[in-house]
Amino acid sequence: MGFWTDARMSKDPKRKYRFMVILGNMPNGATWFAKRVVKPSPTITEEAHSYLNHKFYYPGRVEWNEVQVTLVDPVSPDAAAATAAILQASGYAPPADFTDTQTISKQKAVNALGGVTILQIDSDGKAMETWELWNPFIKGVEYGELSYDEDGLSEITLTIRYDWAILETDNAAEATGAAAPFNRNKFFDPGI
Repeated sequence: MGFWTDARMSKDPKRKYRFMVILGNMPNGATWFAKRVVKPSPTITEEAHSYLNHKFYYPGRVEWNEVQVTLVDPVSPDAAAATAAILQASGYAPPADFTDTQTISKQKAVNALGGVTILQIDSDGKAMETWELWNPFIKGVEYGELSYDEDGLSEITLTIRYDWAILETDNAAEATGAAAPFNRNKFFDPGI
C-alpha cells in the first residue's frame, strides 16, 4: 500500500503532469504551451588517486546538466518566431557582408531569454517545488519534424545551458531533519 493512501497523510505525492515552466521573454512566459521539461540535475565529477594496488576516488566539482524544454508551437503567439527573436537578441544575425562582425555574448543571450523558472505544483496550483536557473541561455533549438503520416501538434525543443540552479521547497525541514543547520527552504543556494 502506498504512503499516499494513509488517511493521516494530508498531501498527494508529486505528480509529473502538475508543472509550469516560465521562460521570461517568451510570450505569456510560455506557461501554457510548455509541454515537457527536464528538471535541473547536478553531476559531481570525480578524481581518482592510485596508491600501490588500490584506487581511491574523491569528489570534484559540481556541474549542472543542460535542461530541455519542449514547447507546442501555436500559431499565435508564434513560438518559432519568439525563439528566433531570442536568438537574434542574443547577438546572432546571418552575415550580409564581410563588415558584419556582431557575435553572440553571454550577457546578451541571458538577457534575451529573460530567466527560466520551473514550478512543480499541487492540485490547488500552489508551488511545492520551484527551480530557478541562474544565467540561462538557449544553447540549441530543434524546430521539430513535419510528416504527412502524423496529425500531432508541431513542437519546438529548447536546450538550455545555465550556471547553477536554486531549488526552493516547502518541505525543507523534512528533508534536512529537525535539527536543520539553517531555517530557509532553499537548496543549492550560494547564499546559505
